[in-house]
Amino acid sequence: MVAVSLAAVACGSTTPAASQGSPQPLSGTLSLFAAASLTDSFKALGASFHQQYPSVQFQYNFEGTPTLVAQIEQGAPADVFASADTANMSKVQSDGLAAGSPKIFAHNQLEIVVAPGNPKGISGLQDLARPGVIYISAGPTVPAGKYAAQALAKAGVQVTPKSLETDVKSVISKIELGEADAGIVYTTDVKAAGSRVSGVLIPASDNVVADYPIVTLKSSSNAAADEGFISFVTSAQGQAVLESFGFLPA
Repeated sequence: MVAVSLAAVACGSTTPAASQGSPQPLSGTLSLFAAASLTDSFKALGASFHQQYPSVQFQYNFEGTPTLVAQIEQGAPADVFASADTANMSKVQSDGLAAGSPKIFAHNQLEIVVAPGNPKGISGLQDLARPGVIYISAGPTVPAGKYAAQALAKAGVQVTPKSLETDVKSVISKIELGEADAGIVYTTDVKAAGSRVSGVLIPASDNVVADYPIVTLKSSSNAAADEGFISFVTSAQGQAVLESFGFLPA
């Protein structure tokens, strides 16, 4: 295996930097804790990174961001943490669990998710408060739930969710199963669900932009692979992968 410098990875290059000497090859297992909305995109990023560094293996844990924070606080073996908001990342920092400063690697926006074909005829946030519409949301401590409440407030819509879910994937699942009529998730979640759901756009005036930070954790025993992966995520190649899943560039 040809060793590649971290600087080269950051530039999306696979050519070793001669001036850097011969860097140590990256290897080992990387335990990645990432927000549920990153499931598909981070699996793709991990696969691309593994192609460049075949000796690096990934263990994924995708959950609602507050759940991940609780697991990290309780000592779960995690190397890298990717959050769907800065508030939960700040909690990890204040707990003294982050190694270095987090980096914003992507942005996301909200979209209304409905059943295929939009049988309830939902055209905007105001329709979520209509009689007979079953609206659900991620919980208020989950970034998507917090952002959804902000979007509704900006639009002047008052509606109480019929249920509060642990993450955006659970919201999507209940829409697919017909257990609810509408929810607010990320644009990337609607895109990932494909034909199983439909989406209703939220205008920029009412929408909320989510910031996604990533950091290496102090509990990690493989800092070189961690930093290599983070550099890859923020590189032009990594950003292109994220954009292909609907994320906005950092």
